[in-house]
Amino acid sequence: MALGMIEVYGFATAIVVADKMAKSANVKVVAIDKNKPAGNANTNVPLVMAIKVEGDASAVQSAVEVGKQEAQLRGLYVTHKVIARQSPDIEWFAHLSALGKDKLR
Repeated sequence: MALGMIEVYGFATAIVVADKMAKSANVKVVAIDKNKPAGNANTNVPLVMAIKVEGDASAVQSAVEVGKQEAQLRGLYVTHKVIARQSPDIEWFAHLSALGKDKLR
């Protein structure tokens, strides 16, 4: 199973990008997570969100590319990564989310 991750600025952007990714390829959105920016908590830094999807390697690669393009159109893209064969330990971490205890299903 492959893992794809894309980071974007803003919660609404993350939801839109996740929707595009899920509709573009046979992938499952396993988590949408907030990333705490480095530095002082009092700094005015925009919220960084990570969208994580799983599926076969080609579907994940395709979905991540679609998500990247959508975020870039909005000027809110940060970075992305695809892991073609994630280890069981990484798979466990991929399903963690700081947004709450509920998991997306």
